[in-house]
Amino acid sequence: MADRRLKIFHTVARVLNFTRAGEQLHMTQPAVTFQIRQLEEQFNTRLFDRTHNKVTLTDTGKQVYIYADRILKIYDDMHRSITEMTGDVSGGVILGASTTIAEYMLPLLIGEFKLKYSDIRISLKESNTEDIVAMVENNVVDLGIVEGSVNNKNLIVEQCRVDQLVVIMPNSHVLARERTVQVKDIISHPFICRESGSGTQEAIINYIHELSPESRLNVCFELSSPEAIKGAVEAGMGISIVSKASIEKELKLGTLAAVELSPTLDRPFSFVRQRYKFKSRAADEFLRFAQNFCKKIP
Repeated sequence: MADRRLKIFHTVARVLNFTRAGEQLHMTQPAVTFQIRQLEEQFNTRLFDRTHNKVTLTDTGKQVYIYADRILKIYDDMHRSITEMTGDVSGGVILGASTTIAEYMLPLLIGEFKLKYSDIRISLKESNTEDIVAMVENNVVDLGIVEGSVNNKNLIVEQCRVDQLVVIMPNSHVLARERTVQVKDIISHPFICRESGSGTQEAIINYIHELSPESRLNVCFELSSPEAIKGAVEAGMGISIVSKASIEKELKLGTLAAVELSPTLDRPFSFVRQRYKFKSRAADEFLRFAQNFCKKIP
């Protein structure tokens, strides 16, 4: 119902890039450009300056953006109010989750949610924490669930649970006999690390820097998933630090050993979302369900 051209303008004005706006709107760049030109003809003025491959808002464009933002939010409020009155909780929710959460927490959460709301479609985008936060900020996903700290004043960040990280190694490893280990005990061993941008990697680096600023991990590999890291550790290629939740199966099967750090290394799992209201009641219901789900997790 809200004017389509206004939505397109709002997206371009927010990201200041016609190609990126097209990707978010599932439109081609020429189609986005055409709609913007139509809107400029409607107002009989330029809304964007396009010089030296850089897009900026004109003074008129800045004014239109203020009103467009207000109009679209009022439209979202109206849509939300109507769906609440009619009881409609169908539709879809696009989630973004960092790798550890997507692989070890979300399957159970989504499964339980679908038992209650079978008509709601759930789409999941999986990446590292840094990428997921960017997706939330750019409205690619409705809700992000990430590991590690998030310092973005434009977004609402709400802790949902605390996750413990532990050192893992083959059962035959010298550290496997210890009850706890410290930073000084692990830095001399080959270490398998997550990729840059990972919440796990950030938590480990911050932990070591805080306790032993001069210490450096002996990184032998960087891998992009907990499963790949566990496989490399099982193969005897090094030790690593991973979420305790990600190794329950391996501990039961006896294929890996895990030792707690001293002091313990904990990091938050957090919901990350835009400051304005969700566009659908379905997203509201999922967040509420996920919040209650996390309270039940030990």
